[in-house]
Amino acid sequence: MGMIALDCDDSFSLWREQARTLLGHGIDPVEVTWAQGPMVDLLAVPAPLPRDPGPFRTRVPATLLPLLEQASRYRGEQRWNLLYEVLWRVAHGDRTAMLAGDRLGSELQRRIKQVSREAHHLHAFVRFIPLPQEVAGQLQLDLVSFHEPAHDIVESASGHFAERLGRQRWLIATPRDGIRYDGHKLDYQRHCPEQWRQWAQHAQDPGAELWRTYYRHIFNPARLNPQALRQHMPGRFWQHLPEGDLIPRLVGQARQGKQRDGQALEVGEKVGKRIVVDAQVLRPAT
Repeated sequence: MGMIALDCDDSFSLWREQARTLLGHGIDPVEVTWAQGPMVDLLAVPAPLPRDPGPFRTRVPATLLPLLEQASRYRGEQRWNLLYEVLWRVAHGDRTAMLAGDRLGSELQRRIKQVSREAHHLHAFVRFIPLPQEVAGQLQLDLVSFHEPAHDIVESASGHFAERLGRQRWLIATPRDGIRYDGHKLDYQRHCPEQWRQWAQHAQDPGAELWRTYYRHIFNPARLNPQALRQHMPGRFWQHLPEGDLIPRLVGQARQGKQRDGQALEVGEKVGKRIVVDAQVLRPAT
């Protein structure tokens, strides 16, 4: 008999119910697998979960479920299987599965860090586009943005904008999910409505050219560190930033000589004003 195949639709609450039932019936992690999108385990066989909770009862630390929930936002291989492995070991008395010094715990903590970093990227690189007054009134929105996160952090991390933007109405659309704020409450959609995506992807930013001009003038090639630049501003976000298409060209110019000359090259090309200096001023003091 193959492994039990389950699908939680990438929902932590549904996975939690499935995991609780599996745990109650003593089903080992090696006997179960979760589907991930179009990926199907050929060795797995569909099997309904038992209706009853099962005879096994245990208590787990209160800190475990928040860790599992945060790690569940990580998109990657064995996304749900790893969580069940950790739960299984902790439920059977091995709490080291939660710690970074353990093989499973190390991967769990790594995923949590990646999710946290992606939330930081959301806060740093979402660029809201203000809608024209007539459009804003029609859509009941003031600001829209399109973002492509690597992990499922939109629901958990977007409250930041509700706190920062006051009563402004905004929308963040992604290829998978989306969230909208009407000035009072958040409306999260696990499957982003196509209309939301259209609004966010086709909005015209009236201040984009002004920002691009400003970015070109503050870019200092003498202080460029390409590795640090990509570490703090990954290239996958550039396409959604007004200055995104400028960055490769500015980096290329820096490597071709501007990094050595800094901003002095452009300053030297400007037409200056001749200043007459009295020779007496230049004479060294005695």
